[in-house]
Amino acid sequence: MTTVDAASRNPPPSIARPVIGMALAFTLLLLAAAGLKSWRDLQAARAREATILERIRVADENVERLKRRIDRLGHDGVTLERAAREELGMVKPGDVVIVLPPAPAAPPATPPAVP
Repeated sequence: MTTVDAASRNPPPSIARPVIGMALAFTLLLLAAAGLKSWRDLQAARAREATILERIRVADENVERLKRRIDRLGHDGVTLERAAREELGMVKPGDVVIVLPPAPAAPPATPPAVP
């Protein structure tokens, strides 16, 4: 065996294989980080969606409550009269109105004297 034959059998180690391995590992690491960020963004979007859906549900309930009140005010004279008296301070002719003076303001609290 000559030295030329030995050199052709065992070529010098190639630098390409470790570089490709490191590049692949780096790419996988970047993909994992991007996936984690996307998952967190998805969770935040789902939480916002749940909050918005809850607000929509509450708003729908308020709309239904107000529709029922509008219907009662339009068709029920007693309800309309009660609302006029309570919310607008209206009175019927001949009603006696008693106006009470405002309550006196409470004196400022003073700390007890220490002997």
